[in-house]
Amino acid sequence: QVQLVESGGGLVQAGGSLRLSCAASGSFFSINVMGWYRLAPGNQRELVATVTSGGSANYADSAKGRFTISRDNAKNTIYLQMNSLKPEDTAVYYCKARIQPTFWTHSNDYWGQGTQVTVSS
Repeated sequence: QVQLVESGGGLVQAGGSLRLSCAASGSFFSINVMGWYRLAPGNQRELVATVTSGGSANYADSAKGRFTISRDNAKNTIYLQMNSLKPEDTAVYYCKARIQPTFWTHSNDYWGQGTQVTVSS
């Protein structure tokens, strides 16, 4: 069974930094795209950043220049380094991965349980 486990959230002052981690565990054939999404109260869940298995990254406009996504394929882990945090970055951050469970099956999207990030002004 595939699991995504996030860590690294917390409370930080505006202008501070946090680093989120998401590790995929279990039995699977391959992992394609992995990414971070966030859900703030009253908003819809939105993309923050994604990274392919080859290392190509994509960012939401709100994350460009402040956040950096990276990936360690050997550890099946992605990271999100968040700098210059703003109160509007406050949200639950979710990890998502497109995983092919076996060679003979299609890929599915898997989500982590989420980690809270709170930025105080």
